[in-house]
Amino acid sequence: MRRFYAPKEHFQEGSVKLSAEESRHMRDVLRLRPGSAVSVFDGEGSEFLANIQQLERSFALLTVVEKTSPKCPESDLDLTLAAAILKGEKFDMVVQKAVELGVKTLVPLRTLRGDVKLRDESRRTDRWRKIAIEASKQTGRATLMKISEPAEFARVVNDNAGKAPVVMFTERDGNSLPEDAGFKRITALVGPEGGWDDSEIGSARDAGAILVTLGGRILRAETAAIAVTAILEHRFGDIR
Repeated sequence: MRRFYAPKEHFQEGSVKLSAEESRHMRDVLRLRPGSAVSVFDGEGSEFLANIQQLERSFALLTVVEKTSPKCPESDLDLTLAAAILKGEKFDMVVQKAVELGVKTLVPLRTLRGDVKLRDESRRTDRWRKIAIEASKQTGRATLMKISEPAEFARVVNDNAGKAPVVMFTERDGNSLPEDAGFKRITALVGPEGGWDDSEIGSARDAGAILVTLGGRILRAETAAIAVTAILEHRFGDIR
């Protein structure tokens, strides 16, 4: 069944109104018509069976039939992925795969060796959030992954110090994940294509971060972000 997204405030008693973008996709791409049954989720964990009542160019009005269970459960692990901003489609892929793997929050990270200069941060962040919505529609998640505005490395490390375990994945100076850890909440730091600067590694260590190295493998930055997420969800989340 086709899935659509509408924020919680678009739901009224017995009905829900879709945006112009969702309406256009429903009408012009999928060729759906009034009377068709669809699924709608609110991005906060709730999903509903609904029938198309009215389909216009600028909106679609749906009648809510019943609340249903999302196809994809949320992970038990509250995982924040703070990943260095990468060029173009590379970070787009990180966003998409983070949604698929169950990340709760994604923080686009500015780092010393990152060579990406964002000309219009708000526009780029809006693009990433749209990618997250589309990925949620495809994967069956009913809770949207949060995407923050791009943030400086130092602020992310300092803001998270003492609140939840911070795990920095680094190509040097790290160890294995603690065998006896039972983390329920983690902030994972993944660096840029040029790797971490020594000062960043030192700052993270001073703030109490756990430094982890993935053996001797050399991974591309986007591969590392995806691999790290899968490893953490396997160890502490719901991927078995």
